[in-house]
Amino acid sequence: MFFIGDVLVSDEIASEQFACNLNACKGACCWEGEYGAPLEKEELPIFADIYEQVAPYLTPAGKAAIEEQGFYTHTPDNDGYATALIDNGACAFMTRSKEGVALCGIEQAWRDGKIDWPKPISCHLYPIRVKSKKEGGFEALNYDRWDICSAACAKGAENKIHVYEFAKTALVRKYGEEWYEELSAAVDYAKE
Repeated sequence: MFFIGDVLVSDEIASEQFACNLNACKGACCWEGEYGAPLEKEELPIFADIYEQVAPYLTPAGKAAIEEQGFYTHTPDNDGYATALIDNGACAFMTRSKEGVALCGIEQAWRDGKIDWPKPISCHLYPIRVKSKKEGGFEALNYDRWDICSAACAKGAENKIHVYEFAKTALVRKYGEEWYEELSAAVDYAKE
């Protein structure tokens, strides 16, 4: 384990290899699972602010799910929030490319310069999952193993990309460049 600032980082984030292979999985993480993308409490008000600009990118089913459920729901354990789902399946914000690859309507609006928020941080960080430790006042980062990501593991191994390297942009977005450099240095030191 690595303790960087007040964040506990699992050894697997440094040792396991991963690089998304959308040609293989088609973005299945956007429609598989028990609930939508986990959301941080600070992210909840953002949805109301950006929805008007994001809505044109969404499917009719996605818009209907949001109209019925709201932008997000409670997670099954009632311990957090997650994006709304279409018929307990795909994220309500998911669209598809012509090739059938899942796309994020929020991210599409961001790429087109319509909004200044790229997407929920949990989506950006994946396969890293954040668990807040309320009692201890720190967060724990864990590697989320999922069989639908087997092609990503193979691609990561082939290209020698570790989870923390794959998620660098998201980790810097969440914790800052200095934090990431400290993690990288700790990983390098542990290898010696």
